[in-house]
Amino acid sequence: MPLLEETTVPREHPPTLPVVIIGNGPSGICLSYLLSGYKPYLDPSAVHPNPVLYRKLQETRHLPITEQDLEYLSEGLEGRSGNPVAVLFDTLLHPNADFGYEFPPVLQWRRDKQQHLPHLVLGRATPGGAWHVMEGSMLTISLGIWMELPGINYRDLTNNGKCRGVTNDRATPEEISSYYRNYVKLMGLKQNFVDNTYVTSVQKLFRGHEGEGLENGHGGLGEGGKGVYEGGKGVYEGREGEGVDEGGGGGLWEVRGYQRVQGDTHVPFCLFSENVVLATGASDSPAQLGVGGEELPFVFHSISALGLAVSRKKLGPNSDPVLIVGAGLSAADAVLCACNNNISVLHAFRKHVDDPGLIFKQLPKTLYPEYHKVYHMMHSQTHATPNMAATSTTNALPSMAASVCSKMCSKPQPTTTNMATSGGPVLFPDYTSFPEHCVVSFQPDMKCVLQGSNSLKAFKISMALVLIGTHPNLFFLKGQGQYLGLDPTKPISCKQNPVDVHPYTFECTKDPGLFAMGPLVGDNFVRFLKGGALGIASCLLKRLKKKGKLIAEGGGVGGGEFI
Repeated sequence: MPLLEETTVPREHPPTLPVVIIGNGPSGICLSYLLSGYKPYLDPSAVHPNPVLYRKLQETRHLPITEQDLEYLSEGLEGRSGNPVAVLFDTLLHPNADFGYEFPPVLQWRRDKQQHLPHLVLGRATPGGAWHVMEGSMLTISLGIWMELPGINYRDLTNNGKCRGVTNDRATPEEISSYYRNYVKLMGLKQNFVDNTYVTSVQKLFRGHEGEGLENGHGGLGEGGKGVYEGGKGVYEGREGEGVDEGGGGGLWEVRGYQRVQGDTHVPFCLFSENVVLATGASDSPAQLGVGGEELPFVFHSISALGLAVSRKKLGPNSDPVLIVGAGLSAADAVLCACNNNISVLHAFRKHVDDPGLIFKQLPKTLYPEYHKVYHMMHSQTHATPNMAATSTTNALPSMAASVCSKMCSKPQPTTTNMATSGGPVLFPDYTSFPEHCVVSFQPDMKCVLQGSNSLKAFKISMALVLIGTHPNLFFLKGQGQYLGLDPTKPISCKQNPVDVHPYTFECTKDPGLFAMGPLVGDNFVRFLKGGALGIASCLLKRLKKKGKLIAEGGGVGGGEFI
């Protein structure tokens, strides 16, 4: 992402808000909805199928869920998220969904504009986040109804009320991105969103001694010893006992960045916030193999590169094979794209085909037939390993392996034994899988070197797609935000090292006043990331109500006026 010299940022009274949300995908949209005065109550006509939860809900049915004890409500619930509030909100919106039922939500939404908490949602594009850049013809892993946000039924907005069958109730990214974009407009949230914004720095400003103002390690901000906290009812001077302390450690957050306007014009901004929410998702930085030649021009880390090459007629049935690395759904999508265009595929992945951790084993065949076709090929059309004693040493140099093996492995052949054993037809004859293989290197002459359990193999390819996951990019935080993880010695990873948050408020344990949600805390599905919005909104609304600061006159902050 391009950065901008921000020495010209004006310092006279930058705007200050209770909340700034970084990221305008479904996480940020859902949180904006809950902060805009929309309150979830138990629907008087609804009965939840869980009798224990239903009894708890009835005890305080006069209160919105955001004002109730989320830990008490979540107790004893089980679901496919490790975050208890995510499981709670999911079962309120989709009762017994994991059992195959499609019960209506047990919540009734009411709007109280006086309960609006001013906030801004900063996003790099229009609301919807990464859904705008995904391949539009593919199908989501989740059912369409699981992608919806509170208040608007997904089917009503996208299918004019027509219900799809169980086997085709998944959605395309194009449908989902349109749903999110329209959701923001229909729910009256547009004023909270500022599009085309790039955050470059988030720092906490600590209160100094009396008269010293706010400090961020680079000297105080403002003039005359005053901080520049313009809260709408006076200026925060940074003295003991004054200003805003909402459990955020006694300071404000400074958020800097720029907005792209009229093409490539960059307009810098600076604002202060009492709380910052990280809702950036996890698709910013593709994971790297870390092998030689990965930077070569025929090696890509996005499936869109394959679609572009096909559309420009740079790949076809007569091309050298495409190497696809990875065993997840993105790799499976790439396999499907290549096979549908009659392009030869070499598919390498580290796991055994019967590994219980493969995502395909968790997907019902009736809902995901295309992924099970890929899994069938992964299992049945494996590479025939010849006797390669001359090059079977694992200590051989990659360059040596390339020169020796390229002649031997120029045209890979699937084993016929496995195909016969599987009892299924050859779905795509020009597909070959390489289970328990890893990439050793990529060569400038467009060869790749693969290492199996006892051999090195080299193949000439037309392009390589490394699709082994993505990582969040928190470059705007100190130390890339690594200090926020469960293990602060390792980079943030949605699966291995998520951000360490309080289980019921989603506030970062290492930095109060900073919150995280969605993939950053391990909730990769829209169905569950909405729980983060519930936890954060409940925390902030309770905290501000307790201090008597929940005052909204006119509701909302004009989108973009701070720029």
